[in-house]
Amino acid sequence: MVEAVIWDFGGVLTTSPFKAFARFEKERGLPVDIIRRTNAANHFENAWAKFERAEVDLDTFDTLFAAESLVLGAEVRGRDVVSLLSGDPRPEMVEALRRVKQHFKTGCITNNLPANAIGSSGGRALYVAETMALFDHVIESAKIGLRKPDPRIYRMMVDALGVDPNNCVYLDDLGVNLKPARDMGMTTIKVIDGPQAIRELEAATGLTLA
Repeated sequence: MVEAVIWDFGGVLTTSPFKAFARFEKERGLPVDIIRRTNAANHFENAWAKFERAEVDLDTFDTLFAAESLVLGAEVRGRDVVSLLSGDPRPEMVEALRRVKQHFKTGCITNNLPANAIGSSGGRALYVAETMALFDHVIESAKIGLRKPDPRIYRMMVDALGVDPNNCVYLDDLGVNLKPARDMGMTTIKVIDGPQAIRELEAATGLTLA
């Protein structure tokens, strides 16, 4: 029995920034996957983790990320990475969310940046605001000082929604963030693209979402 569907935001309700990372690396002649490898190294305590927990400001993140990436083969400024993060809207996923909300509780757990450090130009800001309004509860890493994959952030969500994790579906585009949810008993969906995620969500919920 499904009680709630819990969503990541970036890479789920928007496209993944990974393509933008790859394009940036190619244009600058940087080692392949240097940005993702820097994000993944020491992922609980690196510059990225500290920024998403709002423990450092943008200037400090810029410097720390540059130092960490240099160790892995090339200097990449943190400010340049932030500019690549926005992703494109996935309207089909938002429509699936609207339909899910008619039947189940909805939550969003997002690792985000302090004070909306991602560029919030008009269209994207409106998309984010309208999408966030569809959730019964939202947890933002930069506001609470915890980030995925810390198991506590998932527990906070199920407590806030008043649901059993065994009766929850969780969607994320990163396997490392899915594991704690799965360990709690949630059904997990790794989002590769919109159509694939919707098919798996239909199977998990029994709903028609497209």
